[in-house]
Amino acid sequence: MDQEIRDRLPRTAALLLGTLVLATAFITAYVGALHRPTPRDVPVGVVRGDQKAQALLGAVRNQTDTLEAVGYDDPAAADDGLLTRQVYGVLTATAEGGLVLTTASAAAPAATDVVVEVLGTAARQAEMPLRVTDEVPVASTDPRGLVPFYLAVGYVLGGYLAATVLGLGNGTAPRSLRRAGLRIAALAAYSLVLGVVGAVVVGPVLDVWDHDLVGIAASGALAVLAAAMIASAVQGWLGLFGTGLVILLLVVLGNPGSGGIYAPEFLPTWLRGMHRWNVPGLATDLLKSVVYFDRRSTGWPVAGLTIWTALGVAGVLSATLFHARRRAARRTAPAPASEDVPGAG
Repeated sequence: MDQEIRDRLPRTAALLLGTLVLATAFITAYVGALHRPTPRDVPVGVVRGDQKAQALLGAVRNQTDTLEAVGYDDPAAADDGLLTRQVYGVLTATAEGGLVLTTASAAAPAATDVVVEVLGTAARQAEMPLRVTDEVPVASTDPRGLVPFYLAVGYVLGGYLAATVLGLGNGTAPRSLRRAGLRIAALAAYSLVLGVVGAVVVGPVLDVWDHDLVGIAASGALAVLAAAMIASAVQGWLGLFGTGLVILLLVVLGNPGSGGIYAPEFLPTWLRGMHRWNVPGLATDLLKSVVYFDRRSTGWPVAGLTIWTALGVAGVLSATLFHARRRAARRTAPAPASEDVPGAG
């Protein structure tokens, strides 16, 4: 028993050290990213040539970096920017001499609140009437706009947990391409089921949304599959230690960097662009687009999740081939020649 404990001690110590590193990274990422959210460069659309609106945004920019003006050629392009989530609001001058701020609070209520507050203060100082309208409001059942994020977290969590369970039960790397295909098929079926379950929970069960349930289910299935295939690929190559790397990418960095808790413009510089490529961020953006916005804004989230899924599939297949060849090489390797023993005879 003592020898068995000694044999297992290095592995146990390595696992505990890895867990300690992950926990430390979790605390650092979440507290570091979210303890003092400070909005910077929150994008607001304006039509080029709209002198009053441009002048007000210019005056704000001269005083603070909270807002950033994004110019459009015409009002239709500015409206498209709002509906495709390029900006949080569009500022335009009226014929009566006032201003209209059109917002889309469903993109991120906190960001919209900042835009309204900053421009409202600037308009009062300039003695210009400002009327605010919300073109894409959040649902009354989701007043802070957090349901897409938490739903995305559930989908991603379900994906990598399913991959981990299959890896622990059947080996992190499938033993043959046939088994790899079966694992991928099983995870695809699981993803479809969990996508539907999530849509049912936020729909008929909790009554958060009563529309676009098919789109939510499809988005969820893609998010689950992307997370599951990434986890399977990393674990296939790195074994049990790959699970730690998956948690680091999908949870420790993925969740605070997703832009779901706070809009990306509220995050530290090192996290601000992460939502455009990490799975939780892509899943959150996709769900927001499906539920609230123009479907044109689903383009990159769908493409990004599909790319991750394809990379995961390739990783699983390549890990399977790699380990199968190593096993075959060990089987066919000649046994070491026995040495002659002096005096034997």
